[in-house]
Amino acid sequence: MFMTKKFISGLINVVSFLCSVSQPPPRRPAVYAEQHESDEEKQFRRVFQQLAGEDMEVSPNELMNILNKIISKHADLQTDGFSIESCRSMVAVMDSDSTGKLGFHEFKYLWNNIKKWQGIYKSYDADGSGVIGADELPAAFRAAGFPLNDELFQMIIRRYSDESGNMDFDNYIGCLVRLDAMCRAFKTLDKDNSGTIKINVQEWLQLTMYS
Repeated sequence: MFMTKKFISGLINVVSFLCSVSQPPPRRPAVYAEQHESDEEKQFRRVFQQLAGEDMEVSPNELMNILNKIISKHADLQTDGFSIESCRSMVAVMDSDSTGKLGFHEFKYLWNNIKKWQGIYKSYDADGSGVIGADELPAAFRAAGFPLNDELFQMIIRRYSDESGNMDFDNYIGCLVRLDAMCRAFKTLDKDNSGTIKINVQEWLQLTMYS
């Protein structure tokens, strides 16, 4: 718990300088979507329908299957695979309406981020090892929009990297999803756009949910 509070405290101190993330679009009725979506969005919705099934929402188990199926086709990404615990955590921080699953816009936001972060991961794996080393991580995180300070990097390395300081793909994605969620939570609480927040106990608990 102490480490969680220290991480949150450190992140709050720098988060206003590094958050360039946008909020996932709100859910809209299907009729609205059909009338206002671009051709690209309509194509993505058709793919989403195939992935999500009849309920049109992606559960943690479905997300795990989707992600592991994708990374199995990329031999240049070293990973143990996305665990169900990791996918539950990702769904939890992306699930804006507390259904326990990801709707179309939530999944699309996550999907687009993962695609972007995958490209960054591969470009900063300078030695082609399939993992990002501790010396490569700062530049990779900056490219993803998170120029964290040294203290936070050391905490992240201890939490998400192996004994040698190397971070594999699933831990890299899991970490960035949480950082993105923290930034969005911060921006929600920073109601006057001052770059600082004053939080009560309830808001503090809201932030610690994303650690």
